[in-house]
Amino acid sequence: MSLDIHTQTTIFTIINFFILYFILRHFLFIPINKVITDRREEINKNLQEAEENKNKAQQYKLESENKLKDSKKEGKALIEKYKIQAEKIKEEIINKAEKEAKEIINRAEKEAQYQREKAEAEIREQVVSLALALVTKALEKQIDEKEHRRLMDEFIEQVGK
Repeated sequence: MSLDIHTQTTIFTIINFFILYFILRHFLFIPINKVITDRREEINKNLQEAEENKNKAQQYKLESENKLKDSKKEGKALIEKYKIQAEKIKEEIINKAEKEAKEIINRAEKEAQYQREKAEAEIREQVVSLALALVTKALEKQIDEKEHRRLMDEFIEQVGK
């Protein structure tokens, strides 16, 4: 078998090859390259967005941690403030209660003193009344020593009641 090269067939094959190449290039290679380029750009864009989102997330995390620390400090400060206020209120209540207790004790002492003075005045009045009654009886009758003793005992007995 011999290998004959036909120039016309060869030229026609080469022309067909180039036509096929340009057709494939126009309808296959360019769109595929465009899809690949678009996809590459999209992937790069997504990677860049992911990196930006990661950075933002780290920044938000740091901000959140700082805000949490600040909130804890503020909370502790508020607790201390309210503790101090509660302590002041407690002291005020205790002082007020002590003051009121002293006032009640003073009033009770004054009332007791008044009642004692009133009782003493009543006793004096009764003693005077009984003494007058005794003197009146003694003057109405002439009494002897025995009668005088009996009246004195009766007077002492009435005063003792």
